[in-house]
Amino acid sequence: MKDRHEYSIGIEWTGNRGSGTSGYRDYGRELLIRAAGKPPLEGSADPTFHGDRDRWNPEELLVTALAQCHMLSYLHMAVRAGVVVTAYEDAASGVMRQQGIGGAFEEVVLRPRVTVADASMVDAARAAHAEARDACFIANSVNFPVRHEPEIMVASEV
Repeated sequence: MKDRHEYSIGIEWTGNRGSGTSGYRDYGRELLIRAAGKPPLEGSADPTFHGDRDRWNPEELLVTALAQCHMLSYLHMAVRAGVVVTAYEDAASGVMRQQGIGGAFEEVVLRPRVTVADASMVDAARAAHAEARDACFIANSVNFPVRHEPEIMVASEV
């Protein structure tokens, strides 16, 4: 099917310190994430949950996926609108609340800072964020708000 896309990854737990999961503090949360043809990504739990702060945790990866998806959707919408983007960066953040042994994200806020080639493109550049929001597969798949606080700048004024 042309409109159906599958994504396969593998994870391998590398945190066995010799006694497996014999106790809550007796094992590491380290893991490797693999996908064909890509270097492995080192993962762990959030440090709050006994993870390694030097590795990516699932919560960071979720916020990253939302920011990356929005950026890629936005760049596509910018091209369609005739907006020449010369720089794009984001300072995204997410809030998760623990509830019992689980938890859930309350929201993610994307703060894209976009530079466009000309002042005449600012309005269309701002409007492209709404279109990108609607087009982002990841944002359309989560059950919490993904807010956007974009800043548009003009290259000649930076």
